Amino acid sequence: MVLSPTEVQVIVSIVVLVALLHMILGGCAYSILLERKLSAWMQDRVGPNRVGPKGLLQPIADGLKFLLKEDYNPRGVDIWLFLLAPAFIMVPAMISFVIIPFSNAIDITGLVELIGVAEPDSKYLVSLVGADINIGVIYFIAVGSLGVYGVVLGGWASNNKFSFLGGLRASAQMVSYEIPMGLALLAVVLMAGSVSPFEIISQQQAGAWNIIQMPLAALLFYVCMLAESNRAPFDLAEAESELIGGYHTEYSSMKFALFFLAEYFHMIAGAAFFAMLFLGGWSVDPIAGIIGWDLTNPGAVWWVGILQVVVMLGKMAFLVAFGMAIRWTLPRFRFDQLMRLAWEGMIPCSLLVVVMTAIWVFLGWQEWMFLASLATILIIYLVHPFMPRQAEVNDRIQMIGSRFNPVDEHGDESGKAAPGMSLTD
Repeated sequence: MVLSPTEVQVIVSIVVLVALLHMILGGCAYSILLERKLSAWMQDRVGPNRVGPKGLLQPIADGLKFLLKEDYNPRGVDIWLFLLAPAFIMVPAMISFVIIPFSNAIDITGLVELIGVAEPDSKYLVSLVGADINIGVIYFIAVGSLGVYGVVLGGWASNNKFSFLGGLRASAQMVSYEIPMGLALLAVVLMAGSVSPFEIISQQQAGAWNIIQMPLAALLFYVCMLAESNRAPFDLAEAESELIGGYHTEYSSMKFALFFLAEYFHMIAGAAFFAMLFLGGWSVDPIAGIIGWDLTNPGAVWWVGILQVVVMLGKMAFLVAFGMAIRWTLPRFRFDQLMRLAWEGMIPCSLLVVVMTAIWVFLGWQEWMFLASLATILIIYLVHPFMPRQAEVNDRIQMIGSRFNPVDEHGDESGKAAPGMSLTD
């Protein structure tokens, strides 16, 4: 049997997809352990340490706990939609990885010849990617946007008004934050001149990482990524203090576990996408020419491909841990604050980023794209004081004993009682 280079690439892509699916499922389980350990460290606690050495078997215990819990369906639910909702939120996150490249083309001609299926005088260059499609970025955004259906269906089919409100909040939030995310992504596409993942990575490796050239677009994209995955401080869809758990209140056992895993799947997928768009993929040189050697040459030997995969996974792990640190640092937004941030802040800023990027690309100043970001920040600083504002709904009421109260209960220095400061008001 003889295999052509195209057939070998198909086999490698299938192997990559199967390996990624199992690796990321395991990564989700240990991401939960990482978050529990990280939050314990930030709060000066110990964290899980009883199951296995250093608590490393805790994810297995958690999985067994979900499997052994009672699978309960409340009265009055739409049973088919109630059962399908966890799948609707889980599947888009799982299939989005298909376009993420984890290495450049590597030479496995020697391995194919060793197996004995090589064509004479053929060179076998393969990429560690599920599907090398030239519209990979559009595919990722389209598939990622389907996750909102699972949240809405879960809330609506539960026959619970609090779950329904959580589903409505999630749909409004995800639709709102997809707009600035798409605009930030459009700026990257304009910079690269392509929607192919390999082209976007190659463009960064030929110059500088996009997080250096386009820091404002990177910031907008990362914030939107947190909002898309319902991570704090954007977890309004499951605000326990208001909605008793939100859209998954009525779920139990493995159905709830699927919602929980989907959140971490979205985090890992978003981290991989961010590393591809703004961190140069498997590149280790943020600015071309500083190190003088990089893991970018196509056709390298197999062990260079392994190093590229390790670099990519390292960047993903850092981004996931950074998102967890944000969760345990910032308080949750109120819902009106969340929507104002999107519609009055991030969408106008992302539109300005796209306009400035288009101007720089038209003038051929791609090498100086970071100046466009500086100009954008300057314009925002100068224009912001003149922008119309809504009435402030968070007026601080001065009360005696409050740190906002400049005087005591006996009045101010003139002896007159200050309005709004009496204990009876």
